[in-house]
Amino acid sequence: MDEYTTRLLTPETWDDFAALVEANNGVWGGCWCMGFHPEGFGDSPSVSGNRAAKQAHVRAGTVHQMLVYAGEQCVGWCQFGSPVELPNIKNKKVYEKDATDLPDWRIGCIFTGSKHRGHGVARAAVTAVLDEIRAGGGGVVEAYPEQVEERGPQRGAFFHTGPESLFEEFGFERDRKIAKWRWVMRLTLTP
Repeated sequence: MDEYTTRLLTPETWDDFAALVEANNGVWGGCWCMGFHPEGFGDSPSVSGNRAAKQAHVRAGTVHQMLVYAGEQCVGWCQFGSPVELPNIKNKKVYEKDATDLPDWRIGCIFTGSKHRGHGVARAAVTAVLDEIRAGGGGVVEAYPEQVEERGPQRGAFFHTGPESLFEEFGFERDRKIAKWRWVMRLTLTP
C-alpha cells in the first residue's frame, strides 16, 4: 500500500475534491457523489446541478466524506453518513423488505482516481472512515458492496460501493443479500 493521508471533505478541502471529480468526467458521467443524498440527482439531473448540490452539502456540513491524498493531491474518497444523510442506497426496496433495524452509519460510495487504482486508496479511505466513526462514538456500520467471488470478470466495471472482500478485511459480516451480487454487510464499532 502506498503512503496516504486523509482529510474530511470540508469547505477547505472542496477544491481538492472538485479537482479529482473534474479529472474523472464528473465521476460516472456527472454524479458528483450525490446519488446517496436525500435529493439524489433531483428532478432534472445535470452535471452542474449535481456539483452545486454537493457543494451546498459541504457548506452546510451535511456530508461526511473522507478524502485520500497522495502528497497534496486528492486521489480518492469514501462517503459515509447516517441513514438520514444517505437514504438512497442501491436496491432500496429489497433492503427495506427485510430490514429489522437501521444502522447508525452507512458507507455509500468509494471512488479512486483512475491512475491510482489498485494501490490501496480504498483501503486507506475505509480505514479512516472507521476510525472517524469509532472516535465519534461508534455504532452499527453498514456497507453495500458487490460480491466478486464466484463472479466472472467485469470488464470496465467499477464497484462504486466497493468489493465485498475489502469489507471482510475490516471484520464486516454478511447480513443479507439485496441483489444478485450485492450484500448488506455490518460491523459494530465500539469507541
